[in-house]
Amino acid sequence: MKSNRWDDHYTEKAREEKWLARSVYKLQEIDSKFKLIHTRDRVLDLGCFPGSWSQYAMGKVGKQGDVVGIDLHAPKAFNPPNFRCIKGDIETIEVEWLAMEIQPRNVVLSDLAPPTTGIRDTDVSRSMFLAEKAAQIAQALLKNKGHFVCKIFEGEELKSFKSKISPSFKQLRLFRPKATRKRSREVYLVGTGFISN
Repeated sequence: MKSNRWDDHYTEKAREEKWLARSVYKLQEIDSKFKLIHTRDRVLDLGCFPGSWSQYAMGKVGKQGDVVGIDLHAPKAFNPPNFRCIKGDIETIEVEWLAMEIQPRNVVLSDLAPPTTGIRDTDVSRSMFLAEKAAQIAQALLKNKGHFVCKIFEGEELKSFKSKISPSFKQLRLFRPKATRKRSREVYLVGTGFISN
């Protein structure tokens, strides 16, 4: 990680602890609170670049689990045996193809975020589109009692999106990790106990 004006305590800590990005501390806190990822789990990481969420998940699932990441760019210098990166665009990937390509998942993670424009409504709308796609993938691939984590920008559509996917989970909570930058509008929707049809 190169030094830049966005560097902070978490960036420095990630460098020292050999994580691929500071965002790992968000997932670490979410996982610590909700107990999502376990040994032998199969995890799907949507928007996996630069790789810290996959790196963290790999450490939790162990050699008998596996992690599949999807992104336009593969994480650099990260290629353990039970990690697979599918290079592709989440916006256009066929959910049916993905369901045939990989085994059902215990956990689906999404740290997807659109390129921001600075125009609030546009950014929120783009974030919502990605969240809806992530939820669609989660509902197709999650095992019964599986878990879902999804980044989303706060906006008017959040309440209706939460209501829409709520019946699919035993519990659905909004959570803002401490490592989230103060000016950021991002929150995480955490769905536990997936109820398969």
